[in-house]
Amino acid sequence: MAAAVVLPEDFDPEGVADSKALTSESRDEVYRRIICQAEAVGVGIVGPREIDEINILRATHKAMSAALEKLDADYQCALGFAFDFILLDGLPVPGLPKPSLAIVKGDAKCISIMAASIVAKVTRDRIMCELDREYPEYGFAQHKGYCTKQHLEALHRYGPSPIHRRSFAPVAERLAQCRLPGLD
Repeated sequence: MAAAVVLPEDFDPEGVADSKALTSESRDEVYRRIICQAEAVGVGIVGPREIDEINILRATHKAMSAALEKLDADYQCALGFAFDFILLDGLPVPGLPKPSLAIVKGDAKCISIMAASIVAKVTRDRIMCELDREYPEYGFAQHKGYCTKQHLEALHRYGPSPIHRRSFAPVAERLAQCRLPGLD
């Protein structure tokens, strides 16, 4: 999951912070303000099967590119011109369509990156809540898919669901436990 946001110059940054430092309620409130006020928003999603195939880093880069493509299309439709520079959280990403600046811990330093991080986190959390209705035994609505004790206990008890990444170490370990000797 990755998001990209273009904020207007007069955007009020009150309440915008590192998404990990906000409560769920605060994130939702700030998310609504970002979505309502942003000049453009793009979200890119790469699913668990593809993450398993191409690895988490490449999948992250692919989600970033997809978010930027959506952002670029929305921005051009709304304002008639394209954005011209990308601020990134973390390390440089090869192959981006525009010049960029990577800022380590940018989600704690830069309002635009914080806003994109909030959009990505709220979108992901909402997807996890939807998946909780389909797979209630895993408790996705509570832990949002993060590796918590509750999540590990559900994996041990029920095995991986169809939406679990097979390359995620606890899932791979559980799958290895389930294999019968001589059938690999």
